[in-house]
Amino acid sequence: MNGKTETQGENFNLQDLLKMGKRMSLNQRTHFFYNFRQNLISRNQDLYLRPVISAADREVTILDPYSGKPQKMLMFGSNNYLGFANDPFIRREVTKAMEKFGSGIGGPPLLNGYTALHRELEERLSALKHSEDTIIFPTGYTTNLGLITAISSENDRVIYDAHSHASFYDGLHMAGVAAQKFHHNNLAELEELLKQSAHESGDTFVGVEGVYSMDGDLAPLDKISELCRRFRAYLIVDDAHGTGVLGKSGSGTAEHFGVAHSVDMHMGTFSKTFAVTGGFISGSRELVHYLRFFARSYMFSAALPPTTVAAVLAALQLMEKEPWRQQQLHANVAYVAAGLRHLGFDVQPQAAIIALRVPEIMNIRAAAYEFHKKGIFVNSVEYPAVAADQQRFRISIMASHTKEDMDRLLEVIQQVWESYGIGLKKSDMVQHSTKMNAEFI
Repeated sequence: MNGKTETQGENFNLQDLLKMGKRMSLNQRTHFFYNFRQNLISRNQDLYLRPVISAADREVTILDPYSGKPQKMLMFGSNNYLGFANDPFIRREVTKAMEKFGSGIGGPPLLNGYTALHRELEERLSALKHSEDTIIFPTGYTTNLGLITAISSENDRVIYDAHSHASFYDGLHMAGVAAQKFHHNNLAELEELLKQSAHESGDTFVGVEGVYSMDGDLAPLDKISELCRRFRAYLIVDDAHGTGVLGKSGSGTAEHFGVAHSVDMHMGTFSKTFAVTGGFISGSRELVHYLRFFARSYMFSAALPPTTVAAVLAALQLMEKEPWRQQQLHANVAYVAAGLRHLGFDVQPQAAIIALRVPEIMNIRAAAYEFHKKGIFVNSVEYPAVAADQQRFRISIMASHTKEDMDRLLEVIQQVWESYGIGLKKSDMVQHSTKMNAEFI
């Protein structure tokens, strides 16, 4: 890879915090970081690893890390976009799978870890992604590792968006493939890199995300797919945050842009919309067959347990039978966005993620604790996960959020901002409710 790693998106390494890390022993590094965390905890500025002691839903109960007492919170930090994590139908299907197949398998897919349930899920995902076949991995992270290391060789090159996920970066590093990044969604730069690669031997792969996790913006796949066709490059789309959210059938960002058949490799995870764990690649039958034997994170990992597979299959059934969930999700996003614009925020969400930039005068850790005390669970994203001037709160909207939940979120956002003397418009939280389809209120 050329140049410095851009600290934007989920691609940072915590060791970057240790400026002198290369000159410190392991004991020194662990001691330094432990004391750093303890200092934050002593000032109520460390909200990582909050134990959730209830089922994941629109409202959760956590064990407060400071008081030690249970606390109910409205969950606006989960990628459980369609509300599947605690759905009664999915829970029943998981119970049936447990009774039939047991709790696990105890082996990799190529040996004893491949059941009829796994094959059924692969076929269902292939239909969802308009592809010939699908391969399932144990996690989304290992999916990208396995894909990049399996498909690339020393004669190839990968051109990728600078906001790509950590798993994609790590896959490039492990593969040792020649790689060039282009600035986020900069099509002119991508085109120039593709022009240069056209004169090289070997294959060219272009890696982008359908929905970028830090800002919730989309890759313009219609334009990117056209560039890939023109320069004969393979297109890889990591659609972790788009699957189930975008497209008429929930197929994802490629369907949203009408280019599902122009994507060579559809990558997805089960840890967002499907609310479990795992990942998959959908593509040609020959590609998937090849990956089964050359993607090491597939070959040498135990297969997903049948209960997880059953949960995803049940979620796919609900996506087909209950399209109102996706409609409700988009209505909820529109409602919150309208409320934020009424407060003075410039937000135009394209999927289910809304990023609120933190003003320079705001202490993001102290502000995060204010959200916590007021019962709103949001994710704070601070440097080095993003650039120092790009820190933000990342809000994830779910179909299961009620109007009262969203009004409370907007109320607390206003309170936190105004506690720093940052003037916002005085909001009547009812004013913008007409922007939300009355069918879904």
